[in-house]
Amino acid sequence: MKQQRNSRQRQLVLATVKEHTDHPTADEIYLEARMSDDKISRGTVYRNLNLLAQTGEIREVRMFDADRYDSRMDLHHHLLCTGCGAVCDAPVSYHPELDRELAEKTGYAVGLHRTVFEGLCPACQKKKTAAGKE
Repeated sequence: MKQQRNSRQRQLVLATVKEHTDHPTADEIYLEARMSDDKISRGTVYRNLNLLAQTGEIREVRMFDADRYDSRMDLHHHLLCTGCGAVCDAPVSYHPELDRELAEKTGYAVGLHRTVFEGLCPACQKKKTAAGKE
């Protein structure tokens, strides 16, 4: 891959991702980056997100609704709220022994696994409970 220059726009995209713990989508990052640079294009944001993910500066988190981006680079799992669509880090340990076990049983060269836990976040549970009382 050819050497990429470290552009001001790439730094803006990276800084925008790093400001979040809620795993924003590319569109959310684009809209936020536009507040700092009204000339940045959607294509520029998408290209820089892809490049930053390829170079290991951010992680792409594949979700059912849209790909999201995470500045946390350690192996970890995620929680997805099936009510509001919020995504956050799951506070449980990653277990690399599962990768080794599966590799031994299948012959696959397993590098990692991704787990997404689904359920209702506390805010959605509260709304659901309040709606049930009416």
